[in-house]
Amino acid sequence: MNVQSSIALTTAFIIATSTPTISQAGMDKSAGDFLVRARAISVTPDESASISVIGGNVSASNQVVPELDFTYFFTDNIAAELILATSKHDASAVGSLLGTVDLGDVGVLPPTLTLQYHFLPKGQFSPYVGAGINYTFFYNENAPGGVVTSVDYENGFGWALQAGADIALQGNWSLNLDVKKIFLNTDVSLNGGAILADLDLDPWVFGIGFGYKF
Repeated sequence: MNVQSSIALTTAFIIATSTPTISQAGMDKSAGDFLVRARAISVTPDESASISVIGGNVSASNQVVPELDFTYFFTDNIAAELILATSKHDASAVGSLLGTVDLGDVGVLPPTLTLQYHFLPKGQFSPYVGAGINYTFFYNENAPGGVVTSVDYENGFGWALQAGADIALQGNWSLNLDVKKIFLNTDVSLNGGAILADLDLDPWVFGIGFGYKF
């Protein structure tokens, strides 16, 4: 092998070993990193209810809304994520003594904090699981009138399970896929307490979006 060939092979080896892969280019997750994601989420209630006086169940509409979350890495594998989103749902009593009854609509704001474990923080495909807690605020309850003249939802705590994956793109950017199950119970008062409902909303939250690591 001549000198020129040796130099060429050495140069090629140096370039090959020093050129970063996609994950090395910025999406390695390490202790102290801060990750911001924006997702589009589909909020799909998995509702059930016990309703006094009129009986029946409750049905709540699905919604697609934006979500913003912030993740901080305590170690390469362990992180905490704060999830922020709000949605508005139409609700109805179904199968009641009065048939289907419009319960109006309500805004739901459930800030959620999860503790996560990231299995492959240095990989291009980095899955994670998480579990945590949320406190749900119900706001702008809107009674439809007629049978239901007033409606009030009680704020409360709930639990959350989470699974997802980050897929490294270019630089510090990543594609994110995420699913959460939120266990959420609330007491609902209709017509000043004349009708009461013990409501489990328990939504599934399916998300897709992009993340940027700082």
